[in-house]
Amino acid sequence: MILPGRVALVTGGARRIGQAIAVALARRRANVVISYRSSRREAAQTVEQLRRFGVRAEAIRADVSRPRDVRALFRHVARRFGRLDVLVNNASLFVRTPLARLTERSWDAHLDANLKGPFLCALLAIRLMRKAGGGKIINITDWAGERPYRGYLPYCVSKAGLTALTKALAKELAPRIQVIAVAPGPILPPPDMTPTERRRVVRRVPLKRWGAPEDVANAVVFAIEGTDFMTGSTIYVDGGRLIA
Repeated sequence: MILPGRVALVTGGARRIGQAIAVALARRRANVVISYRSSRREAAQTVEQLRRFGVRAEAIRADVSRPRDVRALFRHVARRFGRLDVLVNNASLFVRTPLARLTERSWDAHLDANLKGPFLCALLAIRLMRKAGGGKIINITDWAGERPYRGYLPYCVSKAGLTALTKALAKELAPRIQVIAVAPGPILPPPDMTPTERRRVVRRVPLKRWGAPEDVANAVVFAIEGTDFMTGSTIYVDGGRLIA
């Protein structure tokens, strides 16, 4: 697939990794819709940045864990653009939840945002992609879905589930729609991570540094434009952390 003139939706595209992905797609001349839950100001700034590439860009407020919001989001995409070629399921909840403080509410919040949300988005994206003759779904997972972090149990489980969803959807939707996971590793430190903890992470990464959001964005662009002979696969962008 080539991106110029295509329509892409990036959930959670207002900031951090999602913003980098949205910018990378717009730079490749795709029209981009981003969704956001609470980052209204950042979303407006991102849309302004995307439009500088001469493409159509819009931001829609939507909590992907809520079916009503997801339906409204895709109605807007269909009405305004008439098609959808790429869905990037990036919106995610990432909160430290030590086992001693883990509650059912925290479990539900992570599974709803990180697994149910991508599932709901994929279901509606499929309808638009089939009308367009095909498409690509890119799920942003995490290397910790394979090797869990301590203190982030519901997050890690939700990302492992998203990897399984990637494989299952790939089998269901082939050959017209490809589904690929991109699994970041140490890209952006959590806000509550101490300098000592950040240095400890670097020591454990074979490439001895933190990655950048653009590293993930480049992998997403490759998954879309670099090959049409990949589905159900996971691309790890982790500096080698998985093998360390």
